[in-house]
Amino acid sequence: MTGSTAPLAGPDFAAGVAAAEIPDHGILLGHSQGEPVLLSRTGSTVSAVSATCTHYGGPLAEGLVVDGTVRCPWHHACFDLATGEALRAPALRPIDRWTVERRGDTVLVRSKAAPSAPRRRTTAGDPRSIVILGSGAAGAAATEQLRRDGYDGELTLVDVEPDGPVDRPNLSKDYLAGSAPEEWIPLFTDEWYAARRITRRFGVRATAIDPGARQVVLADGTRLGYDRLLISTGADASRLPIPGADLPHVHTLRSLADSRALIRAAGQARSALIVGAGFIGLEVAAAFRARGLEVDVVSHEARPLQLQLGLELGGFVRELHEQHGVRFHFESRVEAILPHGVQLAGGVVLPATLVVLGVGVRPAVALAAAAGVAVDHGILVDEFLETNVPGIYAAGDVARWPDPRRGGRSRPEHWVVAERQGQTAARNLLGGREPFRAVPFFWSQHYDVTIAMVGDPTGCDRVIVQGSAAARDCLVGFHLKGRVAAVATIGRDRASLLAEAAMESGDDAALNALVAG
Repeated sequence: MTGSTAPLAGPDFAAGVAAAEIPDHGILLGHSQGEPVLLSRTGSTVSAVSATCTHYGGPLAEGLVVDGTVRCPWHHACFDLATGEALRAPALRPIDRWTVERRGDTVLVRSKAAPSAPRRRTTAGDPRSIVILGSGAAGAAATEQLRRDGYDGELTLVDVEPDGPVDRPNLSKDYLAGSAPEEWIPLFTDEWYAARRITRRFGVRATAIDPGARQVVLADGTRLGYDRLLISTGADASRLPIPGADLPHVHTLRSLADSRALIRAAGQARSALIVGAGFIGLEVAAAFRARGLEVDVVSHEARPLQLQLGLELGGFVRELHEQHGVRFHFESRVEAILPHGVQLAGGVVLPATLVVLGVGVRPAVALAAAAGVAVDHGILVDEFLETNVPGIYAAGDVARWPDPRRGGRSRPEHWVVAERQGQTAARNLLGGREPFRAVPFFWSQHYDVTIAMVGDPTGCDRVIVQGSAAARDCLVGFHLKGRVAAVATIGRDRASLLAEAAMESGDDAALNALVAG
């Protein structure tokens, strides 16, 4: 994982600290036994936890305390301050708890506490068997959550990809750039699966779902029975319907195998051409520049990420990539891919021996549709992520869910959203009735700049900018019909957390104040 552990700072809690120094409903950073520790106080109750996020090592002391939880400033993981439990993705592992001693008005922290017992949310009416189709963000998070919540029945994870759950955001970022080793990429180890008695069917395709028999049919003829089924098949990378799109030097990026193939190809190429100036295309461009390749980006749009980030941030992203040597060809259309180049409309040919298509994805709905599950630009689910077929749920990039903040349905295709949907789906697979209400969040990395987005800026009609993107210090508020719909930040991680908390609670006054500055 990227990131570094928090430095030792603040008081030595082993020597003691006055309780009054710990902010009420806040946190105090210190250390004990050579490790960074956070103290949190609610009235007279004091909790102590490790100060480093278990996702990418983010500094929790720079995060936000909300209702007995602490949220990581980097990627918005959320931990229970009393138990250390990782309540919300992207973190799936707890932080350590420490034992708190009280001597009058002095608080001492000298040793780690035993791990908290997992919450037992299951009942005697639990399903005997659960099958999860797809081991991406949603499927992986659901698998982990089911066992964490005490589900003890048969649990099978199926995916056509042979590698199983991986840290997909890294595939277009540090791993592709060569600064993250492959051992960081798998989410779980063989020992993890074995300890939790999870059956893996990786490298085999599911060919049919039989809702009447409650079975999933695999390509090798195996029939897997289920009481509950989660479809988390994600989305497939789109390919342009043009001549040459299937040539061997043309790549897409969705899986670990795709990223490995790009790394091999980059090692043999001097230049690369990327079709599409969206997040994946531009992250690949940054990774290739880090490897020393010449990079051209072709896009039919007038500027990168205008719909996703607006004019201000879109223009900044363009300038940032141009400063790093990327050449853009905007308002251009690719007509054909040649063995050693790409032909644009009008006949211009750009040389290229490595081509990457970053032209979007399509939700993988065919399996569900054939089984009678309702689909429309994704699998249609209710607020509990259940489909029209009882006992079948869907989560992640494949699911279109009712969006309570914007109205209508959403399918945002974000890693953290998919993970959080998987966690919610897991609880509902066990009979819960938990509506999915998480606010969309994603981050995108370009060289040394990370852009964080809370909410959904699609279709917004007004944009307010605080600060300067060029100075790596800005907040951009996106409005839709007079209401703040999304907030993007660079260098203002705490503000991003505040925006997320305000959206969750429906506190438009706090959100407006944050955006207005």
